[in-house]
Amino acid sequence: SAIYALIHKLEKDGGVWWARGGTNRLAAAMVRPFERLGGEVRLHDPVVRVHTIGNRATEVETASGWKERFNAVASNGDLMHTYRDLLGGTKRGSEQARSLAKKRFSPSLFVVHFGLEGTWPGIPHHMILFGPRYKGLLDDIYDHGVLPQDFSIYLHHPTVTDPSMAPPGKSTFYALVPVAHMGKLAVDWGEVGPMLEKRILDELGRRLIPDIHDRIVTKFHYAPKDFATDLSAHLGSAFSLEPVLTQSAYFRGHNRDDVIKNFYLVGAGTHPGAGIPGVVASAKTTAGLMIGDLSE
Repeated sequence: SAIYALIHKLEKDGGVWWARGGTNRLAAAMVRPFERLGGEVRLHDPVVRVHTIGNRATEVETASGWKERFNAVASNGDLMHTYRDLLGGTKRGSEQARSLAKKRFSPSLFVVHFGLEGTWPGIPHHMILFGPRYKGLLDDIYDHGVLPQDFSIYLHHPTVTDPSMAPPGKSTFYALVPVAHMGKLAVDWGEVGPMLEKRILDELGRRLIPDIHDRIVTKFHYAPKDFATDLSAHLGSAFSLEPVLTQSAYFRGHNRDDVIKNFYLVGAGTHPGAGIPGVVASAKTTAGLMIGDLSE
């Protein structure tokens, strides 16, 4: 806890920044110089295998059957998915997958995205609505693997900072609630999801926006199953390895694999950790390693 308190210190000193237009604009800004340098971005064709010869990654294969050889390969996929599936045909991949299976993975999230008629200048960009319990709620999520009757809600309201995120006269929000990952909480999210969505919106109506249901223009929710399906996230975890001391910083996935020397990792499961600042720092570290290695 003392180590992670440094995050709050950094945020207090440097601020919490918002990319106008949403986080997708940050990704788009990175794509532009990449393409100017001659890079190609391939979408809607997921990688299914990283082929190796000896202790070197040699080729990437996608679901469509497309293959290409590379001097170096970096994966920003889920850590378990990378080793168990993408490198599943290798000794290194199988060994790392078995090792990762013994580790602790972070909880998942249940997120309700919704757009409302009207604007809400009194609701800040970031807000946490605490529930009646704290430690007991964490114990239910981390240890007991149950879906509590109460919850704490992180409410994100970007249109108060960036009105371009919604049409004129409307607002966009998401409400985020931590839940246990699918390895601890085995429920049918197709059945449970709509009920939990209503409970969260009811609570927001009780505490902030009394006529919230009448004002909703659009809404959808994102559950642990969606993290697993869309992002190949192990157990539907939202932040990969749980950030306990023995799984933090250097003890997370290394930015360069220890055995396959031209295979690199980036993302929430790697050093230094999860969250956009951590992942961007991970990308910077990995890029530096790749440039250094390929320059030799």
